[in-house]
Amino acid sequence: MFKPFEAFIGLRYVRARRRNHFISFISLSSILGVTLGVTAVITVLSVMNGFEKEMTERTLGMMSHATVVGQGSVLKNWRMIAQEIEQHPDIEAVAPYFRTEGMLTFNKQVHGTVVRGVLPEKESKVSVIAEKMIAGDFTSLQAGEFGIIIGKELSRALAALTGDKVTLVAPQVNITPAGILPRLKRFTVVGIFEIGMHEFDSALALIHLEDAQKLFRVDGPTGLRLKTNDIMQAPAISRDVMAGVPGRYAVVDWTQRHRNFFRALKTEKIVMFIILMLIVAVAAFNIVSTLVMVVVDKQADIAVLRTMGASPRSIMRIFIIQGTVIGFLGMLSGVILGVWLATNIGAIVKKVEDIFHIDVLPCDVYYVCDFPSDLHWNDVIGVSVIAFVLCLLATLYPAWRAARTQPAEALRYE
Repeated sequence: MFKPFEAFIGLRYVRARRRNHFISFISLSSILGVTLGVTAVITVLSVMNGFEKEMTERTLGMMSHATVVGQGSVLKNWRMIAQEIEQHPDIEAVAPYFRTEGMLTFNKQVHGTVVRGVLPEKESKVSVIAEKMIAGDFTSLQAGEFGIIIGKELSRALAALTGDKVTLVAPQVNITPAGILPRLKRFTVVGIFEIGMHEFDSALALIHLEDAQKLFRVDGPTGLRLKTNDIMQAPAISRDVMAGVPGRYAVVDWTQRHRNFFRALKTEKIVMFIILMLIVAVAAFNIVSTLVMVVVDKQADIAVLRTMGASPRSIMRIFIIQGTVIGFLGMLSGVILGVWLATNIGAIVKKVEDIFHIDVLPCDVYYVCDFPSDLHWNDVIGVSVIAFVLCLLATLYPAWRAARTQPAEALRYE
């Protein structure tokens, strides 16, 4: 009633209660091994995708998708250039900025800082800093009032809170009849932000662009920060935009500024994928030992089938089908469990922390203090295909060995 008969016999071997319970245990172990291996790969890749997404959003939330700078230290005619760029359909916002370095002092505390002069109404459109304020308001930066917004870690290092007056020391000096004096200005802390990345929270200070121009005696911003409608296409969009703007300008996109960082994340993901797939490979090749023992256990059955006219190729198909079903069950179970675990890993870790009163990723130590998960279905499909292929390959040797069984030798002692 079943054609071909190889499928009927192969499936019967899978679901039949064997006399040798040890073989049944090994079969179950093979299924569980593949299941756990596939689950581990899918879960770990999803968590790594989540960390990569979180780090990318935090980094690019403060860094522009692309930056336009002129040939000199400042960008001349930036308003005209900004109007030209804003007309491009793929550009969402443009904001001028001035960047330099300095020192902040408060109550005998001194800390180096990166000073960024911005226009609050435009900066909030290209960065997330206005959404990350934990004290004060981003719109408190007003021209001529010399207000300053600092990061949480910088505020902690200086022991300065909102309302305190800190002194910003510029790298330039004033030459006076009394000698060379440092150029400095007192600023009022009007806000504190927390991005969640030490690079920004401990070293970045924002002031109004006009105040920066007065203090550092420049007549324009350093450049323009661009936000595109597709961050992954930012390199192509930024260069296409500037191709239509007259003049010579340099365009630096986020992939150039953070190339090593994102390359390291990608390399780490690839290496982790290879290591975890070795676990799947070990579990898949447990099928080899399972089928070899089944072949030994079924010598008489194989001999009878051969005497009834079954070809060696048919015998191979029987055991390939049996091993393939075992691998498929393990792969399918692993995918289901892996997808469920990847989508609920945050809640599971939180529950474990509550039960055992531990903190897996302390927020005061790590930039990302939870377990973000970003499930990519192409990863799931890729892992499933590779696991299934490994399981299929694991069936070839036992099936070939079964096909070489000689009926006379197998039935000699029966």
